[in-house]
Amino acid sequence: MTIADRLTLVTSPNLEKQESQELFVYQPSENNYRLIHQIEGRWRIKIERIYDDPDYANNLQYLLESSKYVNKVLINTAAKSLIIEYDPDQVSPQRLQNYIAVSLEEADRGESLPIKTSSESSSHDINYWERLGIPIASLVLAIIALPLELPPLLVGGLIMMACLPAYGRALEGITEEKQLTVDFLDSLAITLSAAQGHFIPPAFMISLIESGEVIRDVTARSSERQTLDLLDSLGQYAWIEQDGVEVQVPLKEVQEGNIVIVYPGDLIPVDGKIIRGQALIDQCKLTGESVPVHRTVDDEVFASTLLVEGQLAILVERTGNNTRAGVVVELMKAAPVHDTRIENYAAKFANIAVLPTLLIGAGVFAFTGDLARATAIITLDFGTGIRVSVPTAVLAGLTYAARTGVYIRSGRAIEMLAKVDSVVFDKTGTLTQGNASVVDIQPTVEGVAPLEILCLAASAEQGLTHPVAHAIVQQAQQLNIDNKTCEEWNYCVGLGVVAKIDGRQILVGSSRFMKNENIDITASEQFKTGGVSLAYVARDGILIGVIMYADPIRTESPGVITELHRQGISTHMLTGDVQRVADAVAQELGMHSNEVHAQAFPERKVEVVQELKSKGKTVAFIGDGINDSAALAYADVSISFAAGSDIARETADVVLMDDDLSGLTHAIAISKQVMDIVYQNAFIVGIPNFGALVIGVLFALDPILAIVINNGSAILAGLNGLRPTLGADKKTYRQETVIGLTQ
Repeated sequence: MTIADRLTLVTSPNLEKQESQELFVYQPSENNYRLIHQIEGRWRIKIERIYDDPDYANNLQYLLESSKYVNKVLINTAAKSLIIEYDPDQVSPQRLQNYIAVSLEEADRGESLPIKTSSESSSHDINYWERLGIPIASLVLAIIALPLELPPLLVGGLIMMACLPAYGRALEGITEEKQLTVDFLDSLAITLSAAQGHFIPPAFMISLIESGEVIRDVTARSSERQTLDLLDSLGQYAWIEQDGVEVQVPLKEVQEGNIVIVYPGDLIPVDGKIIRGQALIDQCKLTGESVPVHRTVDDEVFASTLLVEGQLAILVERTGNNTRAGVVVELMKAAPVHDTRIENYAAKFANIAVLPTLLIGAGVFAFTGDLARATAIITLDFGTGIRVSVPTAVLAGLTYAARTGVYIRSGRAIEMLAKVDSVVFDKTGTLTQGNASVVDIQPTVEGVAPLEILCLAASAEQGLTHPVAHAIVQQAQQLNIDNKTCEEWNYCVGLGVVAKIDGRQILVGSSRFMKNENIDITASEQFKTGGVSLAYVARDGILIGVIMYADPIRTESPGVITELHRQGISTHMLTGDVQRVADAVAQELGMHSNEVHAQAFPERKVEVVQELKSKGKTVAFIGDGINDSAALAYADVSISFAAGSDIARETADVVLMDDDLSGLTHAIAISKQVMDIVYQNAFIVGIPNFGALVIGVLFALDPILAIVINNGSAILAGLNGLRPTLGADKKTYRQETVIGLTQ
């Protein structure tokens, strides 16, 4: 039987609508896939596996998006759901169903498919032929000119054409910066050398200069954060209720006063108030809260948050950039924008020597009348070597970092990372794993073992999408505990579950759920400590134990914090969580209490970054949520994870591709090495040129020898700039942890 044959259509038992709707269940040996909502042009499928298997989720998304019939695929791992938008005029439901079935099987073959990333051109739209074609052609022509007896006017003219960009920069320096720059000195040296019939040295010199300028431009960041649009991350359409009927409309047409309908797995597209339904909502990316919150009628909900369970009708109060998330994006766009290229060290080091060099050259010519000798002195500038070697070192650092899982977007980020003396961390998803995990199980009555409590809770909560339920079920699976059969089962959204197991009533849920069911939970008070939350388990009306869960700290976080402190870098933590949870995490990481800021909204995060900068600190901010994007934009250097929100990832100067916080210290180490090489190259270029300059003043120095010294030091410095590519593998502080429970 084919995989398509195993795909069967059934009627959904949980739809509140009166009209008939269809869903499919695909059942290979181990997995269950279900179409939980279907509207023409849009299907939502529940797939348990995408929560735990990012490679499978990526493969499935790639395969589905490869179809010409599929317009868009959205994956929400927290809700274990996948949304497919397709063109109903181009493909029938049956054909799409079969394509999905095949994709589900192909995604499971274990072969990694390309990862979808944002479109950033690696070439940064640089026309290499336009920038380097004429300089290289002039060098080739200069080399073959003598044996072929080419007209000097032809060779010299081509060299002058190659020098036009340098002439332009020199003129810009005079007219706009009101100074003689190194480009003026280089242009003059090339022109005088070519005028004397020496073609190869000036052609080689202009080739090196323009190559350095191109490499420096390559270190620029190609993406512009100003182009980010919040609406892009929320989808193109929303479902609104009109006269009792759901209608799909473009999201930009949704207005205040409309009623928006939101289903599990969808991002809420507006700010508003719930008028019908109740749901579990993941607000982590917006507020930093580590655990989903329960919301019901009259509660406020926010755009860009994820509806995990339930179904809501929302009265629209704010849309687009007026939403809370939109304000964060606007705040981010208002942040200062910097030139993302590596600083022009050629100008920094060499411009100050331009006027003295010109005066020395003019003096030598005045006293000797020897134009060749004066040309030799002018040729000995300090800019050519720096122009080549500095961008080469930066590009080598960027390449090595990318090879080891750290994507540094620009040369400026390298510079800032090397200077960083303060690092500000978001907590949830950055210092912590960003998901609930069982940390302990404590009985509250005698004769009940922790594993028995875990077995009953996992049996009752199997199949739920709530993050805490998932953590409990996953812990039971890791300990090879077999779930028991539920004879009866009922789930209350946001509260808990009631099940009948082995003929006895089992309740698993929150403290509010227990109080509603008249369960005494005073025996659990002793376990409410630190950053731990409790899930309560009762049997036949008596509390038998609590399952302690938390958003666990990343195993590499303590090592990263310790290493930063060792380097003299101060650390700060910002979180939307309550002070109790924040203090517990800080204590475990060895951070000082005055470095912790709890219940910090996006505006407060920006304030903390600006306060540190006002004290003269060079600030790095690392976070992964929408609520972090403004602070990321205001920081001197911003860092996020590849798995972070789209806005945070696109705002960041550095992206940790391996989801490993160790990449932060690795990026800092690379940046410091690159900047050390930059200053080394200043000496490699400066010492030979300065020595030759002294010789040129005291004795006659041949112009060709001067250019050899100048260009030779540039090549040597350029080779030294390649050293970052020889770096060792990234050091990781990540460790494996196992939770042990006794019988």
